[in-house]
Amino acid sequence: MRIRRRLAAIGAVPVRNAVYALPANDATREDFEWLLREIVADGGEATLCEAVFIDGDTDRRLRAAFDGERTAAYAAIVEEADRARAAWAGSPAARATLEELKRRLREGKARDFFHARGRAEAENAVSILEMEIATEAQEGEMAGDERTMERVSGRTWVTRRGARVDRIASAWLIRRFVDPLATFKFVDPEGYEPEPGELRYDMFEGEFTHEGERCTFETLLRHFGLTDPALRAIAEIVHDIDLKEERFGRTETAGVASMIHGITATVEPDHERLRRGGEMLDGIYAHFQATGRTA
Repeated sequence: MRIRRRLAAIGAVPVRNAVYALPANDATREDFEWLLREIVADGGEATLCEAVFIDGDTDRRLRAAFDGERTAAYAAIVEEADRARAAWAGSPAARATLEELKRRLREGKARDFFHARGRAEAENAVSILEMEIATEAQEGEMAGDERTMERVSGRTWVTRRGARVDRIASAWLIRRFVDPLATFKFVDPEGYEPEPGELRYDMFEGEFTHEGERCTFETLLRHFGLTDPALRAIAEIVHDIDLKEERFGRTETAGVASMIHGITATVEPDHERLRRGGEMLDGIYAHFQATGRTA
């Protein structure tokens, strides 16, 4: 029974009798090797081998088994997140449910070898629940409190590789108006565990990311109480480009989008994208301040 629980924990699916399978890669091979050692240490016998099925239908059935398990788990997360939102109203139980759902989502994604259906929906449901709990908890707090600004001085800000409009603009906002001593780190988001003192932005479970209909740039403005009309104008541009909307319909949006796309198409290193995008945003900010065309 213990071994079966361990097999389930690493995402293995039964093929027949006592034969279990995982997709072949370094991580899954290591999982099986540790389990093999446990079995042998307990006096049992086990064999680890890598197989290629001649019958293509067998591969399809195995993948369907992996995907079916993950899809069901994602659907359960969405259902429970929706129930928790309906019953939230400040209930401590909803906070506990949120933490449990975040744990299950992390574990599920680690075992989701083929990106099963429902993954994005589960991530979105957990994010919305987290956003609603955080928003209500922040009611009455003063945005832009000086102590908050002090706490983020000189921090490492972590985001996903391949910076685009929201990540570029948010980095500019952070370094220019929130944390002048900020350093930036770019990571693969899957399974990333932040180091002490790091702040994540524009990534799943990040401290600063999309909240409801807000992009990350707008979230940062709200959290730090930045009310400069020129920044609000830039936020409207970033929102429409990032979310592919025409909500604000500013005349400058198409031009800014073209410049951002030009940077991302021709510049590979993320730090250089931030530098080039920051220079562009310095100019746009100066334009809005000088002309007052922020409405």
